[in-house]
Amino acid sequence: RKRKLTSSFCFCFALSWQCFRALCCKGPPPPRPEYDLVCIGLSGSGKTSLLSQLCSESTENIVSTTGFSIKAVPFQNAILNVKELGGADNIRKYWSRYYQGSQGVIFVLDSASSEDDLETARNELHSALQHPQLCTLPFLILANHQDKPAARSVQEV
Repeated sequence: RKRKLTSSFCFCFALSWQCFRALCCKGPPPPRPEYDLVCIGLSGSGKTSLLSQLCSESTENIVSTTGFSIKAVPFQNAILNVKELGGADNIRKYWSRYYQGSQGVIFVLDSASSEDDLETARNELHSALQHPQLCTLPFLILANHQDKPAARSVQEV
């Protein structure tokens, strides 16, 4: 026995179909653009803590990076693939081997460090600014450890 379709049934079916298409048939979201950055700075400047914080990871029990590490830092509209390079004296001479393909630089310095360490950081920053693979890239210079009593102001840094 055939039933005549009522207008309320048709309306519910149409609404259900629209909801189904809106929720299920959109396909995957468009990919977010990815950018490759390099993060450098002297040992103890806070590079690892910064990246862990940006990735919502625990910042307890952080150890200095020996060599390098790579973290994908997700943002709403982009993903930053950050290559963090260890800042120990015996590692800094190899930094330039990891610059290729970078699209930006994060230079982290300890604003509460000694005058000697600040001078070393300045020399490393100037060297990076002059490197052929980095000299045209955007640089973010982050004066870390501003919460420490010995921290220098932006003008002093």
